[in-house]
Amino acid sequence: MSTARLNTTSKCPVTPVLERGALGFKLARVFRPCIDLHEGKVKQIVGGSLKDSGAGLRTNFVSDKPSSWFAELFRRDGLTGGHVIQLGAGNETAAREALAAFPNGLHLGGGVNLDNARGWLEAGASHVIVTSWVFRDGRLDFDRVRALVKAIGKERLVLDLSCRQRDGDYWVVTDRWQKFTELKVEEDALTRLAMHCAEFLVHAVDVEGLCLGVDFGLVEQLARWSPIPVTYAGGARSLADLESVTRAGSGRVHLTIGSALDIFGGNGVRYEDAVVFNRRQSAL
Repeated sequence: MSTARLNTTSKCPVTPVLERGALGFKLARVFRPCIDLHEGKVKQIVGGSLKDSGAGLRTNFVSDKPSSWFAELFRRDGLTGGHVIQLGAGNETAAREALAAFPNGLHLGGGVNLDNARGWLEAGASHVIVTSWVFRDGRLDFDRVRALVKAIGKERLVLDLSCRQRDGDYWVVTDRWQKFTELKVEEDALTRLAMHCAEFLVHAVDVEGLCLGVDFGLVEQLARWSPIPVTYAGGARSLADLESVTRAGSGRVHLTIGSALDIFGGNGVRYEDAVVFNRRQSAL
């Protein structure tokens, strides 16, 4: 499959090695791919601009390729552990097509709850990613977390702790990143939550989709505080960010690159270079 530049409309890690995960796959370390879905299409959206009303939406990229094309590409290159995120309604078909193209190779997030979590795993997701459903009235509901663990097992659960900065601290946000919760990203919270899941996914919402650089302050905190793997997303704009996140994250924080990647219409990072970077890390 060719990774030539797509015809699109566009504006714009644990140790860093491949190691066998709980389900028997090799999990891609350092660089993790992503497939963000909005209205059934693969898109790159500026973080924080997605609202229920649809007003003010800022889109960097809209692909003319189906979600399965990207999933097949990631499968070819052995990039397990990436995520498929449903940004609102109307994405279920595209999500299922991606999972079918790369069975047990991708995490699925967006609208996941106790009722449908197992169904997404049966559809081919290796893990499900949950955020808003485990919060009620801005507070983390541990009964819901425990119910998910009982239903699918902690080894297949990823908790999304995407956050925004307020008064010098990072606070988890839900509901398309619009609502602040009472959960602060700090050592005690990460240590407690790590007992109930396999990984964390953390979007730095303030820089997501802007290609203005990684929030290294957040990366360093995640590396210090999280006892389990973390995938960080937000602001990556060059291959040097992979190297920098590897250092700042002490090898425990993985990086997702979205809008800067050439397969998503960007000009900051060639997809092929990111794949080569991962392969070099696996040889260390």
